[in-house]
Amino acid sequence: MNLTHLRYMVEVERHGSITKAASALYMGQPNLSKAIKELEKEFGVPIFKRSAKGVIPTEKGKEFLLHAKAILSQVEKMEQLSAEDDGRSLEFSLLLPRASYISHAFTLFLNEVDAVERMNIKFKETNSMSAIDLVADCEYNLGIIRYPINYEAFFLSAIEEKGLKAREVWTYDYVLLMSAKSPLARAVDIRNSVLDDYIEILHGDNIVPNISQTFLKKDAQLGISRRHIFVYERGSQFDILSTVPNSYMWVSPLPREVLRRYNLVQKPCSDLVKRNRDLLIYQGNYRLSHTEKLFIDMLDEVRKSIIV
Repeated sequence: MNLTHLRYMVEVERHGSITKAASALYMGQPNLSKAIKELEKEFGVPIFKRSAKGVIPTEKGKEFLLHAKAILSQVEKMEQLSAEDDGRSLEFSLLLPRASYISHAFTLFLNEVDAVERMNIKFKETNSMSAIDLVADCEYNLGIIRYPINYEAFFLSAIEEKGLKAREVWTYDYVLLMSAKSPLARAVDIRNSVLDDYIEILHGDNIVPNISQTFLKKDAQLGISRRHIFVYERGSQFDILSTVPNSYMWVSPLPREVLRRYNLVQKPCSDLVKRNRDLLIYQGNYRLSHTEKLFIDMLDEVRKSIIV
């Protein structure tokens, strides 16, 4: 068994086709098929099986590929160590929910590391279950997932099943975000009942297929407004909030700099408390780099600076 063969297996799983994987690897299909057979013989069980959709991993194959991805990720990390040590190269990848405090920390982090000659950064917003899957598959090194506290058992079970580590980033209550010109911004005490007169903005793509509709309904419809706007891009939500005074959104608390930039105000709702938790996740055997620790420290500083 060698690293090249492990990379072959991962590519076959990624493409679901030996022919397509061979093309991506710039090699002949017969040679790739031969490599698969050799590795399966060495492993002792079939790694792939044919299906109507192409080739898919067997149950043992799934376990094999999980370990293969972890090995390749560690090898890549080892190869990056010398590059990081010379201070001229940076590798960083992060999955996150739509959270302005995380994005703000990321911009501060970038200003700290922008002097490097070579930079390879992946920064993607996605839902929690996708983040768990992509980190488990070694597509990203770090992920931050978000969930309501009352669903913690579900997410911790998913994390454990994938062999990931988790550490708390923040536990907080959602706040109402609105324009500084909104009547809500001038209210001393905001009650849930008054929200029915306003337009609620929701993330339209915050859908997780393999979680029950009951979960989705409770998670998405935080307010009781009869009028909703579903947005799919961060810029759109801020544009609407800052220019439509009768709109609002439930969000994790924002840094003051972001509030000032968009002329927004955040306030708690006194009779509707939605407690959430953000967790940092990564591979169980993954060792955080100096660069990643720098980002985590920056994230912690931003979190501590937020006042609601």
